[in-house]
Amino acid sequence: MESDIKIAPVEHGTLVISYNGYNIYVDPVGGPEAFKGFGPPNFILITDIHGDHLNVETLEAINTANTIIIGPKAVKEKLPSSLQGNFTTLFSGLSRGFSTSKMSLDIEGVAMYNLREEAKQYHPKGRGLGYILNLNGKRIYISGDTEDTFEMRHLKNIDVALVCMNLPYTMTVESAASAVLDFKPKKVLPYHYRGTNGLSDVKRFKQLVNNGNSRIKVVQLQWY
Repeated sequence: MESDIKIAPVEHGTLVISYNGYNIYVDPVGGPEAFKGFGPPNFILITDIHGDHLNVETLEAINTANTIIIGPKAVKEKLPSSLQGNFTTLFSGLSRGFSTSKMSLDIEGVAMYNLREEAKQYHPKGRGLGYILNLNGKRIYISGDTEDTFEMRHLKNIDVALVCMNLPYTMTVESAASAVLDFKPKKVLPYHYRGTNGLSDVKRFKQLVNNGNSRIKVVQLQWY
């Protein structure tokens, strides 16, 4: 995809990013069988404590001695001691660098939270994290569960953005499109768009983005 970076959907908020033989699992749930087509994870990113993002049984099944698990403090507190040993806590606005002979990776935490009063109970500010991955010179943004926050609207130089849109938990397609038009990623992948009333209208999201800025490429992957 992005100069041999591959982004593979698993389901809903779960994905695998692969580069040069390394695998980054994001919010792995669904048991080990959901990842049969992928190599073992070198890194696992977890955005929040909810069951569609954090599943201890899945983590225990796919974790290896060399896996680095990254997430916010609230996630670490939910993990058994067996998984805490190789856990790195990240905070909004801070980053950690990892490098090997084959790969240089920098991971930055991005605040994720709800704005609407009726939704603040779902994702309070300060608990979960979105991420920016700086990988092979590309910047990949993973929104996690969030609305169109100040932090999202002011992102810079994003090559690929994975942006959520599902009610009542995150935001409308209109809000997601508005934020994307503000921070102008080169490419945007709608993800995490199943809500209580079914799937969000991602075709409308694409239409809104392309009507506002035809240079932003909207790519629809198969999440469901």
